[in-house]
Amino acid sequence: MVALRQIRAQYDDRTIVVYQAYSSAIAEPALRAGTFVPPFSFGRMTWIKPSFLWLMHRSNWARKPGQERILAVRITREGWEEALSQAVLTTSHPDRVAQAPVHVQWDPERSLRGAALNHYSIQVGVGRGLIERYAKEWVVGITEVTSQARKAAELAQGGRAEKAKRLLPPERPYPVPRATAQRLDIDG
Repeated sequence: MVALRQIRAQYDDRTIVVYQAYSSAIAEPALRAGTFVPPFSFGRMTWIKPSFLWLMHRSNWARKPGQERILAVRITREGWEEALSQAVLTTSHPDRVAQAPVHVQWDPERSLRGAALNHYSIQVGVGRGLIERYAKEWVVGITEVTSQARKAAELAQGGRAEKAKRLLPPERPYPVPRATAQRLDIDG
């Protein structure tokens, strides 16, 4: 049985992969630089998601305007865990949310076909005060996975779900310190 609220991600000893969807105007310079650079906005919160399928749902498999390019952003686990340590649930008191440098929101995880599942996926909103650190210190590389996403969608829509699943990144439960897990309602 899958835990109700659990971080599932692709990660190794040093890094974790999060996903973001952008327009070509933002994706191209980021891919060339290997990190986020203008016109990426350093003046507003940026949301990072370790669940590939949740982002596919959100971006309509890279078809939503302004979200046509899917980026797999490899960041340090140190940075990820720092973000979580400063995070406040978006369901907290509005004053706490307004002052928090990082927001956490839980949304239903998605199936390959986009159906809401009975467990949740984490979204982490990195606030203005940490975005430069995110781009300059935490990001270790950016890879475009748009074609992989579109191919998986094509296979799934064509009734070839097993082939589509082979294109999905391997995600597994991410270990979180107990105090962080309790504060952010993480079950496992």
